[in-house]
Amino acid sequence: MIKRLRYENGDLDAVDLRILRMLVDDARASVAEIARSVGMSAPSVSERIRRLQEGGIIEGYTIRINPAAFGLPLAAWLRIRPVPGQLGTVSEILRDIPEIATCDRVTGEDCFIARVHVGSVPDLERVIDRIIPYAMTNTSIIQSSPVTERLPMPAGAND
Repeated sequence: MIKRLRYENGDLDAVDLRILRMLVDDARASVAEIARSVGMSAPSVSERIRRLQEGGIIEGYTIRINPAAFGLPLAAWLRIRPVPGQLGTVSEILRDIPEIATCDRVTGEDCFIARVHVGSVPDLERVIDRIIPYAMTNTSIIQSSPVTERLPMPAGAND
């Protein structure tokens, strides 16, 4: 049984979740292909996708790129704790570092967690060197990613 999930335009049902999963797996999937998969007409699926967009469930469509293909085979997580009074400065510095693919402001001892993609350990060191005048850092090099980006689902939604 699929748990009913609420959003601005009503409840998400099993068909909505199947549509979302298909789009997460392949954002280029055609409406006709999705319609065949869920057993609905293309106009019905198109309408559901429009509602999901207008309701803020679908925020956009994107592609995933392999950073190694750009000569950036090394990825790491940086945990960043600004020195007192430097939170804004550190935030600006992080936005200006192109090697940082994503960065979140978080609770706890660290204020930011950033994922960085670089070509080598010396390149990683250069990124860290831009930050450490204003913050303490802790770095974890990523060995592998057993869970890639996927559709976030509340517990029980896949039942």
